[in-house]
Amino acid sequence: MDSFKYALEGLFVMFKEERNARIHLIMAIGSIVGGVYFNLSLTEWIFLVFAIGLVIALELINTAIENLADFVSPERNEKIKKVKDLAAGAVLVGAMGAFIIGLIIFTPKIIGLWKIG
Repeated sequence: MDSFKYALEGLFVMFKEERNARIHLIMAIGSIVGGVYFNLSLTEWIFLVFAIGLVIALELINTAIENLADFVSPERNEKIKKVKDLAAGAVLVGAMGAFIIGLIIFTPKIIGLWKIG
């Protein structure tokens, strides 16, 4: 039970301290609201939840790496910069994949609204 509590504390810290994590959270909530509105299929929900989970997990890992790197080397260090850039790149790749999944799921549904109207 303590492990679960600590994990939730980590989530709260990330969303409190990391602006990009809050942006990802807003996008996730918007996607979930859109999913409910468009009555997504089970398969669409699976892909959407996976994409959201992947981006949030990568953001957590990136935040942990950045915090550890700043603790180990508070001064500017090219090797630390490289590590931090690589971790940020992982988040970017995951977010781009999630964005593409969102386009694939939601674009036909939004176009369908225009055809009805």
